[in-house]
Amino acid sequence: MRNVYRVLGLLIAVAVVLQVASIALAGFTIAKDADDGTSIGADYSNFGQSYHSIAGSVIALLALAFLIVSFLTDVPRGRVLAGIVVGLVVLQFLLAVVSFGVPALGLLHGINGLAIAGVASAGARRAVVPKQPVTSA
Repeated sequence: MRNVYRVLGLLIAVAVVLQVASIALAGFTIAKDADDGTSIGADYSNFGQSYHSIAGSVIALLALAFLIVSFLTDVPRGRVLAGIVVGLVVLQFLLAVVSFGVPALGLLHGINGLAIAGVASAGARRAVVPKQPVTSA
């Protein structure tokens, strides 16, 4: 189960990296479309925005699985780290909702995303089993 915990932690971290990339793609696509004369309104959407929204749900599911698996393994502080990841994911959702009304809070949404990746990868690193020294009998 340590390996499952490690893989889930790594998947969460990689998924956050893809989130960052997708929102950058969304921003540059909006700029290009606006330059090309596309009307950017409430009904406008592009691939980066859509991916960012969908992948956020995937990260939430991965975080829940990470927490569940943390109770089935002996990773040092694994439950605490998985719990922190789940808490940060909940905060991430709340920041996303509030940031549409107060765009400056979007900065915290971005920083919190990086915190999710950092804590998840720290958990993954803790799940690595140290190599045991070879003893001759």
